[in-house]
Amino acid sequence: MTNVLWLQGGACSGNTMSFLNAEEPTVCDLIADFGIKVLWHPSLGLELGNNVQTLLWDCILGKIPLDILVFEGTVVNAPNGTGEWNRFADRPMKDWLTDLAQAASFVVAVGDCATWGGIPAMSPNPSESQGLQFLKRKAGGFLGKDFVAKSGLPVINIPGCPAHPDWITQILVAIATGRIADIALDELNRPQTFFNTFTQTGCTRNVHFAYKATTAEFGQRKGCLFYDLGCRGPMTHSSCNRILWNRVSSKTRAGMPCLGCTEPEFPFFDLKPGTVFKTQTVMGVPKELPPGVSNKNYAVLTMVAKEAAPKWAEEDFFTV
Repeated sequence: MTNVLWLQGGACSGNTMSFLNAEEPTVCDLIADFGIKVLWHPSLGLELGNNVQTLLWDCILGKIPLDILVFEGTVVNAPNGTGEWNRFADRPMKDWLTDLAQAASFVVAVGDCATWGGIPAMSPNPSESQGLQFLKRKAGGFLGKDFVAKSGLPVINIPGCPAHPDWITQILVAIATGRIADIALDELNRPQTFFNTFTQTGCTRNVHFAYKATTAEFGQRKGCLFYDLGCRGPMTHSSCNRILWNRVSSKTRAGMPCLGCTEPEFPFFDLKPGTVFKTQTVMGVPKELPPGVSNKNYAVLTMVAKEAAPKWAEEDFFTV
């Protein structure tokens, strides 16, 4: 039996909603097939009031083994480092988090807010929000850069706004079945099995990307979304086009640009007017290019690609 405690800080519950829609495996599979016991969850837990406090203290004191602590949402430190803006069970949530993280064998941060602060940590960050072990790309966060759980691992980060449900359940299964050691973490503590490739990998628009065939309209099934609509698929680490959402689709497959929500800089440009759904360019060249592509090579590649583009590159190949 693997005990899981799920707590929520400054959050919109989006990752909870995502988690409850997991398919491979489902939440029910976690319990029935993989021996996971959900001690408490803000949307699923039955305990209220003093009963929740008793459960949390039993985990801290070791009366109940805490195998996995899952945290969703930011760590709210306001006002003035007290955490009083986010109280839970008669204490600031950050105080519960401090004690429970020390008691847990594994700590898993789910969603952008928990991993690196997300939208609440945007400047000027009035809630003094942090991620568990990062603030944007800077290591440290609330628990500090040297924190490791009892397992010896740092916080396992599963970013996204929200995180893909199967990323969450599959990591929980890896821990519960003793296979987490087989999963390498990148420099941002993300499982490489999900985050070592770019969102563009598996995108159905790659042929349009290669020939610089663009689209300036949402919902279209032809044309690349990178050149006009600000798609960050070529620069964002995720498996959204390899492990489809609901096993059906993804943003780019539905004609919506990738927003880069698995990267610490999300939301990019602090959502300033004119930066959302619009590619930032200088003399027609995107300011940000895919890794390894220089401005000079991009200019040459663009001329060659447009000249070599076949007529069908402009067609909607989904038409039947």
